[in-house]
Amino acid sequence: MDDGNQGDAGAALETVPDSLPPPSGDAIRIRNLSKRFGETVALNGLNLAVPRGSFFGFLGPNGAGKTTTIHILTGVFEADSGQVEVLDMPVPNKADLIKQWIGVVPDDSVLFDRLRGLEFLEFVGRIYGLDSRTAMDRGRELMELFELDVNTNALIAGYSKGMRKRLSLASALIHRPQLFLLDEPFEGVDPVGARLMKDILMRQVERGATVFLTSHVLEVVERLCDRVAIIANGSILAEGSMAEMRSGQETLEDLFVRLVGGDKETPRLDWL
Repeated sequence: MDDGNQGDAGAALETVPDSLPPPSGDAIRIRNLSKRFGETVALNGLNLAVPRGSFFGFLGPNGAGKTTTIHILTGVFEADSGQVEVLDMPVPNKADLIKQWIGVVPDDSVLFDRLRGLEFLEFVGRIYGLDSRTAMDRGRELMELFELDVNTNALIAGYSKGMRKRLSLASALIHRPQLFLLDEPFEGVDPVGARLMKDILMRQVERGATVFLTSHVLEVVERLCDRVAIIANGSILAEGSMAEMRSGQETLEDLFVRLVGGDKETPRLDWL
C-alpha cells in the first residue's frame, strides 16, 4: 500500500510517522502487574517481556487474565499496582501517544454498524491523522486486500462475524502501527479468511512490527508464533521461545494442559 501524506484531521491524534525503529529491545515490559475486580483477582504480580519484532502468543484458559492485560496495555483499564511500558513509553502516562503506534483487534469488535466498510476505514484513518485522500486510498486497498470489496454498498450491520474480524484487522493496519494487540482475531473466521489474515500479520512482523496475540487455537499459535507465554490465575506459568516450549516429547497443547491443570482423566457417562 502507498504511504501517502499525513495531515491534520480535526480531533485526530498527532501525525503518525511511517518509519519503524530497528526491531530491538522490548515492545512490551510488564513488572509486578496486579488488578482486581471486587473480590476477583484478575492479575496477580504479572511479569512479562515481549521483544520487538516478535510474533508473541499469549495463552491461557478462560478467565486467566489475557483480555485484562490487553485492556491495561491499551489504557481501557488502569492497573492497581505494577509498571507497564509499551514501546518504551509508560502506561497510562503516555496512553495517548502509545495509541498512535498500536493497532488493536479486541475480542468483541465494536464497529459502527450504520457505516459501510470503506467509510469506517476512512474514518479510522482520519482519527489517526491521515489526510482524507490517503485514508480513502488506503481504505480501498485494505478492502480489496481483505476481500471485503465484493459489495461495497453493504452496511457493516450485515457483515458476518468473520467479515467483522477482517474489517477490524484492516482498521488496525491503516496507520502502519509498530505493535499489534490482537485478542482472538481468528474467532469466527473461515479458513480462507484466517489464512489471509495470518499472511498479512506475518508480513508485518517481517517489516519489524510486533504482534501480541491471544488465541485458544494452539495449532495457530504453533504455526505463527516464535515466542509464547502461558498465563493462569493472573500469573505467568511458563514463557520462552517456541522451541523451548516444545522441548522433549511434549507438544504445546500437552504443556498447556499440564500447566493449567487440565490433564485430569475425562469422566465417563454410562449413557453416553
